[in-house]
Amino acid sequence: MLSLVVHNAARASMIDNSRDVQNERVQFAERIYESSGRLSINARLDDPALPAELKHLAREGKRATYVQQTGGSPVIWAATPVTGGRIMSLHAGFSDTFSVLTDLDQALIAGSVGVVVGSTALGVLIGGRLSRRLRKAAEAAGQVADGATDVRVRDAIGARVRDETDELARAIDAMADALAGRLEAERRVTADIAHELRTPVTGLVTAAELLPPGRPSELVRDRVAVLRTLIEDVLEVARLDGAAEHADLQEVALGEFVRRRVAVASPSTHVAIHGEAVVRTDPRRLERVLANLLANAVRHGKPPIEVIVDGPSIRVRDYGPGFPDDLLRDGPSRFRTGAADRAGSGHGLGLTIAAGQTRVLGARLTFRNAPPQDGGGAIAELVLPGE
Repeated sequence: MLSLVVHNAARASMIDNSRDVQNERVQFAERIYESSGRLSINARLDDPALPAELKHLAREGKRATYVQQTGGSPVIWAATPVTGGRIMSLHAGFSDTFSVLTDLDQALIAGSVGVVVGSTALGVLIGGRLSRRLRKAAEAAGQVADGATDVRVRDAIGARVRDETDELARAIDAMADALAGRLEAERRVTADIAHELRTPVTGLVTAAELLPPGRPSELVRDRVAVLRTLIEDVLEVARLDGAAEHADLQEVALGEFVRRRVAVASPSTHVAIHGEAVVRTDPRRLERVLANLLANAVRHGKPPIEVIVDGPSIRVRDYGPGFPDDLLRDGPSRFRTGAADRAGSGHGLGLTIAAGQTRVLGARLTFRNAPPQDGGGAIAELVLPGE
């Protein structure tokens, strides 16, 4: 647009200058003709090629100039009335003058192309850098959303540049810090409450054992045992949430290990070894995960319960209604059982503990439902790191 404005301004200026030159020349030729009767400077009388506009003005006694557009440079006419009712006129193309406009146009075109190319390159450079920073910020934010509370977006995006990405990173990091603080406070409160409840519950257990035999005593002992188990589970969840737990790794023959533990925890469960593997894991934590998965299948599923060992993978399957959609979507949550209708007993901490122990082991625990054509049911699969 700037080039177009410059081109039009230069052309208008050149035409005005050419008009002035032709006006002066026709006046000079008029004076010579009036004084000597001779025509000069290529002036002509009553030129048949004279434009009608100029002819009309000259007949009205006016001196005027006219720009006649042609395929090349414009032709500038000048006409004036002279003695005898005749019209003197002259014209010229001023091709040398307008050739400068051609050179100017070439310079403007080159400059415009340079500006467009440079601006595009600069825009791509700036936009690409901003896009890369946004992608890194999105990846870091995704890690924070997955539970990596030590990840900070400002560190992920690299150099400190005061732009919208930096402001976004500061906001996300502030939100992550606030969320981590709240989670830590929640964990501490949960652990403190559970720890304080251990002493009175231990007293209740002791007192319940002293009650005389009978159905009421059995009910009291059963509820006290459930309460004690719940408190121990809450403490374990709090410890796992604190990320302070470490696995005591040992080499374990997985197939034989699972066969022995299942025989004790759930004798009616069928165990199939499709492939033996030696894994390096913590036997105590692995046993806890396996026991919780079996307990969830027995409590909320339907027989037969199957445990399949295939290399470093352990699958626990039942033929019940399957896992609820929210568990499949969000994973295990505290005080939410694995039953779609929450029927049956349990406090929903078993799968939460299993998931937490899995993280400590460096393993992967997934949940899915078997398709109806295969009998349906819930499938929990634990994949351990190989040897």
